[in-house]
Amino acid sequence: MANKSMDIKYQHCRPEIWGGLECTVNRVNNTYRDQLEATGHYSRPGDIEAIAALGIRKLRYPILWENHLPGDNGIINWQKTKERLDAIRSNGMDPVAGLLHHGSGPSFTHLLDENFPQLLATYALEVAKQFPWINNYTPVNEPLTTARFSGLYGFWYPHHKNELSFIKMIITQLKGTVLAMQAIRTINPHAQLVQTEDLAKTHSTPRLRYQASYENKRRWLTYDLLCGKVDSSHFYWKYFLEMGIAEKELQFFLENKCPPDIMGFNYYVTSERYLDEHIENYPSHCHGGNNRMRYADTEAVRAGRPAGLEQLLKEAWNRYHIPLGITECHLNCTREEQLRWFKETFDTCCRLNDQNIQVKCVTAWSLLGSYDWNSLLTCRNNHYESGIFDTRNFHRRPTALAKMINSLSVTGNHAHPLLEEKGWWNKCSSTESRHPIRKAPPLLITGKTGTLGQAFMKICERRSIPYIALSRQDLDITNENGVEDIINRYRPWAVINTAGYVHVDEAESNKEECFAINSTGPYFLANACKRHGLRLMTFSSDLVFDGNKKTPYYEGDEVNPLNVYGASKILGEKKVQIACPSSLIIRTSAFFGPWDKYNFVYGVLGSLKKNEQFNVPEDIMISPTYIPDLADISLDLFIDEEQGIWHLSNEGMLTWMDFAQLIAERGGCNKYKLISLAPEEMGWKARRPVYSVLQSEKGIKLPPLENALDRYFNHRLA
Repeated sequence: MANKSMDIKYQHCRPEIWGGLECTVNRVNNTYRDQLEATGHYSRPGDIEAIAALGIRKLRYPILWENHLPGDNGIINWQKTKERLDAIRSNGMDPVAGLLHHGSGPSFTHLLDENFPQLLATYALEVAKQFPWINNYTPVNEPLTTARFSGLYGFWYPHHKNELSFIKMIITQLKGTVLAMQAIRTINPHAQLVQTEDLAKTHSTPRLRYQASYENKRRWLTYDLLCGKVDSSHFYWKYFLEMGIAEKELQFFLENKCPPDIMGFNYYVTSERYLDEHIENYPSHCHGGNNRMRYADTEAVRAGRPAGLEQLLKEAWNRYHIPLGITECHLNCTREEQLRWFKETFDTCCRLNDQNIQVKCVTAWSLLGSYDWNSLLTCRNNHYESGIFDTRNFHRRPTALAKMINSLSVTGNHAHPLLEEKGWWNKCSSTESRHPIRKAPPLLITGKTGTLGQAFMKICERRSIPYIALSRQDLDITNENGVEDIINRYRPWAVINTAGYVHVDEAESNKEECFAINSTGPYFLANACKRHGLRLMTFSSDLVFDGNKKTPYYEGDEVNPLNVYGASKILGEKKVQIACPSSLIIRTSAFFGPWDKYNFVYGVLGSLKKNEQFNVPEDIMISPTYIPDLADISLDLFIDEEQGIWHLSNEGMLTWMDFAQLIAERGGCNKYKLISLAPEEMGWKARRPVYSVLQSEKGIKLPPLENALDRYFNHRLA
């Protein structure tokens, strides 16, 4: 009933759902980096059509200065941009044109160039002439944030680290914004300014209240300058003059007021900060300070002291009484937390509209994802943050967020069992029990005592996913009536089957039990899930292949097992797909993890530390899989409602012997006790393929093996 009443309540006061592409072209030293090139947008057809299919009607879209005018010869090729903008319009969307997005402009200018504002305005005029029908513009995205990162912290070009450069950069960008809008309005008098900025606030201990007060005055600078609020009575008027800014520079904004038509706020978990002089309580990367004190600067949410989005938007409304919008809504986290973050933001904006505070939009940001924002674009580690679509390897795969965005666009509501649980950011700042009484349907996990079952239990705990885990004593999946009884008893929203017969050699002489557990059991689960309308995920193996290919196996490759175990897995795959075609089947390989002793890595380290011989097969090529990565990514795919067969293993391939030697080196053990044997000398009853490397053709990757091993050993040392 709550969902129904909410749906009715928000019918007339809900904000529009906008979309946006992370499109930064930032410069670090002399290197430019284009986010849309990294995510494949320029070369991949169908992106705009897929975005429009979500129900989005306004799209923040770049017409970036750096891309269109890289040199100072004044020649602009509009063809590709025209094609994309025409596609946006023909698909029923209006663009919000961005001209500069966390950039410093083309190579012939920069943020401290006194000619920068007029140069930007000249470019804006050309855009308006070329596309006179565009009604919404963001000439400069987040000018205050860009000035901080380029002028105060030195992260981006021109890499300055002083207060004067910061001040000059924000004035330069905002003067450029005013002149750009004036130029645009000579062509389109009705053009609107959608000005974006980080919705920030700083909190602190009592001793650092003076620093927090200063930063909280600074957070409004973008809008105060544009709205003509920085006059002789404003805190920053005197400050600017003392820093050496000419009065005529400030007078410009009083004589050329350019208030936004929509004040676009971008709110992240990092937007609110907490300052604390007790730096010993915080990791070193949080340490900083001013000329008076050393202090830690951390996310307020982690210190349990955020004001929250609703309060911050009220503060903005009370200060300006201009329509507001959330112009970036994104969380770099697991899928269910991304869902929770967006839905919570949307619901907050609905409540504010109900209080006559105008919040025009919530923007699904980073539609195609982004790269390396965890280092503020200063490193090229290829750290990918998934957006509404996952575009790794240039594929475009809709995530669970796509379904949510479409539902909110059309009906104003979206329901999912995982939305009943609060996001981690709420629990950091709440006295609520970590394990409240669960009202939402649980996730049902079979095989709780096995390696995979244990992993999913730990991952679900970490991700706040309510679950019920059952051992073989609790549920015999080969008993069809028992499966039905369990489904009726717990009424889960989905089932993850990690139960399985895992003894490859014993399966040769225990064929009946192996097939019962690996084939018949999953089939009974699939039948029950189909009857009850539930999702099912189950697991298969690289041993379904014969190893004759010699190049990585993809999902569509022909299967041909060499042993009973592999044959049982193939039959299980087929039975599950027939009984419940929507099921997700994960094939994986040689997994290892930090949470139990039943894996190759533990075996190698255990033997070598006791100075015991450890036999390793030679010339068998594999792709090892780190259990925490496997559980996390497969859960994301499951929540995304993916189906069919998927290959998941960490990026990289090597022989068992190479793997053993790598483990020994990382573990500080001598390698001379590693004994290389031919497969026929291993004493195996079951044949193994000499090559069973897995890769996915569906655009999904787990982190590199080296990275996984780093985390494995860090966990052991912790």
